[in-house]
Amino acid sequence: MIFCKSKNSSQLFTTGSMLSKLSAIGLATCLLLTGCSKADETATPVGASSETEASKEALSKNDAVASHEADSRVDPNVNQKPEGKPVSYDVQSWKASKTQDLSLEDVEAVKKQFGKVTVTDEKSLDYASNMAVKYRFMKGDEPYLDIIDSQDYLELGWYYANPNDSDSEKKMSVEHAKKVYKVMTGLMGDEGKELVQSILSGKIIKDKVINDTKVELAKCEFYSCMIIMNKNG
Repeated sequence: MIFCKSKNSSQLFTTGSMLSKLSAIGLATCLLLTGCSKADETATPVGASSETEASKEALSKNDAVASHEADSRVDPNVNQKPEGKPVSYDVQSWKASKTQDLSLEDVEAVKKQFGKVTVTDEKSLDYASNMAVKYRFMKGDEPYLDIIDSQDYLELGWYYANPNDSDSEKKMSVEHAKKVYKVMTGLMGDEGKELVQSILSGKIIKDKVINDTKVELAKCEFYSCMIIMNKNG
């Protein structure tokens, strides 16, 4: 293109006919330069555009192939944790007798059945969001075992282990259930035993009167078991 511009410039200086047609040498040179530059602009992008589009298409096809191959190698179960063994509650073999009568009003006697209190929270809330005292019987992050005592309610709560918990967590969950089984036997006799067995098997008890005591709610689900008893009913 430079050679083209040089040749045309020399012709402008030597050819009289060209001088007569143009008003000035600078204008002629400007037009020639403009013509060459437009040709450059027209020719270069076309080739570049074609090459770019072809490259994009090739990359797109390669990406699609690679993605398909990667998907075919992925195991849909690779991130899924194997389901563990469910906790077994052999309630039939548990021994508990109503040798000592327990009452909802005598929380000290109930606490003794659970062991040593490790934490006392005097600003807790009961089932109806009234002020209550919560007694915790385990340490740190161990599976919990609680009693919540208020003017109207006595509540028993403990950790309900799931199949993927550790063996130690499952064992402690069972031990908690055994203690509750013993307490409920002291409170309600055989019907207390049956209540614990029922909720451990997945049943939900609501508004049931047992031995003149109203059980507002009793259930085991979502890592938690609870038995909520109304002192006034």
